[in-house]
Amino acid sequence: MTGTETAPSAVEARLSELGITLPAVAAPVASYVPAVISGTFVYTSGQLPFIDGKLPATGKVGAAVDADTAQSLAATCAVNALAAVKERIGDLDRVTRIVKVVGFVASDPAFTGQPAVINGASNLLGEVFGDAGVHARSAVGVAVLPLDAPVEVEMIVEFV
Repeated sequence: MTGTETAPSAVEARLSELGITLPAVAAPVASYVPAVISGTFVYTSGQLPFIDGKLPATGKVGAAVDADTAQSLAATCAVNALAAVKERIGDLDRVTRIVKVVGFVASDPAFTGQPAVINGASNLLGEVFGDAGVHARSAVGVAVLPLDAPVEVEMIVEFV
C-alpha cells in the first residue's frame, strides 16, 4: 500500500470472504433518503433487493417467487442496507450492533413463511458481524411492496 491508500475494513473483508461487494446506494424511488443518523444510530429506509439497479424477481412470495429465492433476496436487501449505512458513517467497522431488522414480505394470501424469508437478512448479518449482528426483528407479510418487489428490509444500526 502507498501512503494514500487505506486498508479495507474488517467488515468489508468479511463481506468479500462471503463473495459480497457493497453496491452503490440505490437512488430513492420517492421522497426520502436511504439512511439518516440520529445520535449513535443509523436508521435505513426500506431497501429493495436491487442488483445492478434492477429487481431480479417480482411478485408475491408463495406464488410468483419461491421462499428460497425470497430468502436470498432478503440477504440482498440487507447488503443494500449496509451500503446505505456505510454511505452515512464512512466505515462499517464503526458498527457496534445491528439493533433491529424489519422485513416485509409481499405474500400470497396462503403464504405464512415470512420469518424464514427474513432469515436471509438476519443470517447474513450474523455471518458478517458475529454477536454484534444478533438483533431484534419483525417479519411482516404485506399485500404489495414498491415496484412489485417480493421483499424489503430496513435496519437500525448502532455505531461509534
